[in-house]
Amino acid sequence: MSSDIDTLPAYGSGGDTTKGIGRWLAGFALRGGSLLAFAAVLTFFSVSAPFFFTLGNIGNVLGQSAILGVLAIGLTIVIIGGGSNVVKGGIDLSLAANLGLSAAVYATLISAGYGDSVAIPGALATGVLIGIVNAIAVVVFGIVPLLATLAVMNVVAGLELVLTQNTVVSASTDFLSVLSSYGPFDIPVLAYVLVIFTVLAGAVVQFTPLGLRLYAVGEFPEAARAAGLPVRRIVAGSYIASGLCGGLAGILSVAYLSGSTTGAGEMLLPVVVTALLSVVFSRRLVPTIGGTLLSTLLVGFLTNGFQLLNISSTLVSGIQGVLILLVVAATSLQHGKGAV
Repeated sequence: MSSDIDTLPAYGSGGDTTKGIGRWLAGFALRGGSLLAFAAVLTFFSVSAPFFFTLGNIGNVLGQSAILGVLAIGLTIVIIGGGSNVVKGGIDLSLAANLGLSAAVYATLISAGYGDSVAIPGALATGVLIGIVNAIAVVVFGIVPLLATLAVMNVVAGLELVLTQNTVVSASTDFLSVLSSYGPFDIPVLAYVLVIFTVLAGAVVQFTPLGLRLYAVGEFPEAARAAGLPVRRIVAGSYIASGLCGGLAGILSVAYLSGSTTGAGEMLLPVVVTALLSVVFSRRLVPTIGGTLLSTLLVGFLTNGFQLLNISSTLVSGIQGVLILLVVAATSLQHGKGAV
């Protein structure tokens, strides 16, 4: 049984059937339109930007998108487990700050003379700890995830400033050198990391009983509770998994930037955009790991194309904001949640 099977629900009356068919057609148009938009972006930049559609540039986009992709996968897991309602559903706004603090912990330990055997577990443990704090705030204290993770984001960002004194902390190890190097076909190692991590995360979320339970809890929490599923533990686990993704992204960030730098909070908007966009690349308009990879590539290609055309990066942020509005509005209308 797959969590992403495209089915058309049965309705009791003719009116409900008509509405169901209408929503299905709207969803089909949304998915098809998204793929056409993706193809249009690739076509436009292939024609207008030199060297855009080459193996080397595609590999560079994958490598540059690795950090974003890992974070977005973490947020996708939270959205799946908590539901896609952007106000009351699953959300983790602390992920970008998690990246910053985890990177700072890793770089600080390296600069203090500790090796990767200490720094890597330290960074991952930092991410997991932040995930645990989010889980406690949401599951134990019942705070709305949007507010809980926003508060944790500010606390974590403050801890990063305290740890680094708002300065760059350089780090260099053999492990980091491998991560920042190029692999087969002259493609960055970070690109391979993103693909492998996506495959592993996708295998767990999309094709295991744990993943099916995660979808059940997010989409039908009352039914899942009635069926005896440990709803609270599964939701808490999604935040811990997200925190782990933040810790891993922190390590990748240190490899990519050769140290811990300030400004990780700027990653928040691209991460939210990427995770929300994943729904338009799935058959049932639900978040999926594969959809997150496609949306990561879409955001990465947009950014890369603008860079090749020497267009201001501020335009990218504007487009990302528009994409959030469009995706939320379109999926809400498709599920019949629009204003009446």
